[in-house]
Amino acid sequence: MEDFRRSLRVFLAFFAPSFGWLALFFVAPLVIIFLYSVGETVSLTEVKTTWTFANYARLTEPEIVTLFVRSLWLAGISTVICLVVGYPVALVIATAPPRWKPWLLLIVILPFWTNLLIRTYALLNILGTRGRVNELFEWVWLQADGALRFVGLGEYQLLGEDYEPIVFLGRWSGVIIGLVYVHLPFTVLPIYAALERLERSYLEASLDLGAGQWRTFRSILLPMTLVGVITAAIITFIPMLGSYLTPALLGRGQVDMIANVIERQFKGANDWPFGAAMSLFLLYVTFIILALQAIVAMRRSRLQGRDHG
Repeated sequence: MEDFRRSLRVFLAFFAPSFGWLALFFVAPLVIIFLYSVGETVSLTEVKTTWTFANYARLTEPEIVTLFVRSLWLAGISTVICLVVGYPVALVIATAPPRWKPWLLLIVILPFWTNLLIRTYALLNILGTRGRVNELFEWVWLQADGALRFVGLGEYQLLGEDYEPIVFLGRWSGVIIGLVYVHLPFTVLPIYAALERLERSYLEASLDLGAGQWRTFRSILLPMTLVGVITAAIITFIPMLGSYLTPALLGRGQVDMIANVIERQFKGANDWPFGAAMSLFLLYVTFIILALQAIVAMRRSRLQGRDHG
């Protein structure tokens, strides 16, 4: 009994500071935001808690619903692209020689060493109408135009008179490129961890029994790493859904996401209650996604337990 009490004191000694920190800087701000969400703005600097749910009712307005649908669509498309690109990258790293794995992983996590604002401004330089991407396309266009003139087809103007730059900034394509660029490492690392834990003998057995590479991937590799893929999708999708800086700079005010409108409610519109309601709604969506993932994981573990039993 004395040992238990001593262990309890040690546990409380380590638990109390962490609990106090979370209560002060996580739970308390959430409570304040909730009180804002059920209040009304009574002056320029004062919000009175009136326990009204009118701010939540405003979330059903057509323009707000359109905003949420657009945000879900942009985050969903970007997550799918991250999975399609990130899975092969993770597979290459997992199957690379041991001496190359640390260097390949370093390349993946290297963007974390640079501030997000700097990386986003670099994308502005790359994706602008006079950016590096359009300079490359213009060079290719000029070479193709020169080749057509060399073979005598230039007079038909098959490529048009002048090169028209591709516009990325202020459009959904530029925002998606930015979201994928920023969040791709969050997709690669969980999938890589799942591939590292994979028993390679299953793949070898599948290939030895005559299954092709595509069937081995579809029937063996993907199902056995599905937990890592789901984890990667969740920890990629949730930050994307609340992205602010990327759509603010690359969207140029033409492609807003939820966080951009929330920011304007707290600053330009001075409508803190509605901004708080939108923030909490985004938090509710996050909790629902995590809860669904937990339910799926529990059902999967139960099914695996029944199969082993």
